[in-house]
Amino acid sequence: MRISVIGALCALLVAFTSESAAQAVRRIQPATAAIATAVWHGDTLYVSGQVPDPVKPAAQGSPAVYAPDTRTQAENVFRKIEGILKEQGLGMADVVMMHVYLVGDPAMGGKMDFAGMMAVYTQHFGSAAQPNKPARSTVQVASLVAAGALIEVEVIAVRPK
Repeated sequence: MRISVIGALCALLVAFTSESAAQAVRRIQPATAAIATAVWHGDTLYVSGQVPDPVKPAAQGSPAVYAPDTRTQAENVFRKIEGILKEQGLGMADVVMMHVYLVGDPAMGGKMDFAGMMAVYTQHFGSAAQPNKPARSTVQVASLVAAGALIEVEVIAVRPK
């Protein structure tokens, strides 16, 4: 009996080790960036939070300027995510989890513009062209790293088999 238990444990260890080797981690990280843009683990791609590109980059002591509303910023963020996914052979239909962080919009009295984000979200998820919807959470935050950014989105996508 004791030998069969040891044999079973050895078989589990070999299976776990083989699966771990197959689940190698691969990072997509520009040399100049402080974090990875995305990280593969097996067939799962974890995309770091994406903020909008500024409409006017920071220059000589003046801060970057971002589009003035959540909807416009969300369009930029979702296009960035779509591009990252495409570079990795994935699409928006492969997104299984999404976290959305919204800053209170000063033009809306400091409340998050959920409707503005949803107007863009529904163009990418739950449409006739792309019916898949990810699991998602959306929260209002006090601020983001990029001062002036009203939205940050991170996603997890899985390669279809």
